[in-house]
Amino acid sequence: MASTLIPFRKWSQRAAGILLSALSFIVFKLLDFLDAILCIFYAFLDELLEGNASQCYCHGRDESSSSNSNGNVAGGEDALSESLYGRKNVFRGIGLLSLGRKWEESRKKEGNLRRNRWSDCGCESCLSWMKENGYLKLHVVVQEPWKDVSWHSREHLIENVVFLHGFLSSSSYWTETVFQNLSEAAKRNYRLFAVDLLGFGKSPKPRECLYTLKDHLEMIEKSIISPYRLKSFHLVAHSMGCVIALAIAAKYPESVKSLTLVAPPYLPSSGGKASLSALRKLAGKKLWPPLLFGAAFMSWYEHLGRTICFIICRNHRMWEWILRLLMWQSDLHFMIVDFTRHTHHSAWHTMHNVLCGGAGLMDEYLDILSKYGVKITVVQGDQDQVVPLECSYNIKQKAPDANVKIIPNTDHTTVINPRTKEFTQDLEGIWISESNHFVRWNGLVSCH
Repeated sequence: MASTLIPFRKWSQRAAGILLSALSFIVFKLLDFLDAILCIFYAFLDELLEGNASQCYCHGRDESSSSNSNGNVAGGEDALSESLYGRKNVFRGIGLLSLGRKWEESRKKEGNLRRNRWSDCGCESCLSWMKENGYLKLHVVVQEPWKDVSWHSREHLIENVVFLHGFLSSSSYWTETVFQNLSEAAKRNYRLFAVDLLGFGKSPKPRECLYTLKDHLEMIEKSIISPYRLKSFHLVAHSMGCVIALAIAAKYPESVKSLTLVAPPYLPSSGGKASLSALRKLAGKKLWPPLLFGAAFMSWYEHLGRTICFIICRNHRMWEWILRLLMWQSDLHFMIVDFTRHTHHSAWHTMHNVLCGGAGLMDEYLDILSKYGVKITVVQGDQDQVVPLECSYNIKQKAPDANVKIIPNTDHTTVINPRTKEFTQDLEGIWISESNHFVRWNGLVSCH
């Protein structure tokens, strides 16, 4: 009896796989069609409401690249990711999307580009960054060390730590977790910087920006490294923030005392197609699990993603009010609030130009860090469904001195929260040990 059940089980699993593949094909072709229709729809609405139809990436590089402010479509930190143009849509080949392009070209007008789309939220909180009179600077939360020692000794003991959050998050990811669980010794000896990355949280979300890796890097330099005159610092980053952290560390290898990467989306470069490979690996077109389907939906479909942002992000105050009412809570969890604090333009370009576009640069970054002896610690949950577990092992292969810690029974988020106290203790141990290594390494370099 048992022997007959085994072939039946294999057959049923194979049949279920075939059925899921067929269903996926149908669903994503339907999404291709809907995105093509919305391309035309938004071209019309943008022209009607703003007097200028917004450019999109549905029409191929040759037609669209002229709208890019920096004009760089080659490799590099200021480059546009190939994944922006390389997303295949079956309806592009039959000319349906060209209708939207013809509408744009026939109705295009000269004029200044608004900083805020009609489909973005216009509440005071979301537009607070515009009050800086044109001076763009990231929102940074600074926690100074306790002032219970003399100024002279403080100058000698204080170390700096810069925290970078992941996609659709903010500085709250760190201020509500690690900042709350530091030991007394750490509170005395470390100055902490938690930043809202460009396009997220309370930081600027300029519409004319393309949110390239270079844009993010320059804003961090402008908002933290230069004004606070950081000569040395530790870096801690989660998910997408790991790509930016690697770029910073590679630019300042002699200043970075330690680099802690939590769930880093690192995939080895595969020639000129690194960004498209990263897109397929991190957001492949799959219906299951639901988390991956959501990633594919928002990463492959520019106009469908804009529609979701219009429904949720533009009306975030209404949704927050409903959630407070349903949950009987006056304050929502910070991750719920952070989820809507972006524009589609900022999230879409950061996803492609940082997460995907950065894939072709990370090997170079790791080579530089290995050369300078920067110690890297990688932490990831063994149940992470957002970033493949192989990403952490890939870093170990590329940088053999990296310390990889796989935390059992945790995923992309729970690897930090709710095990925040344990994670913070581990961080403090890294800072102490790597500071000693940093002093020894710099002494060795100066001798040579």
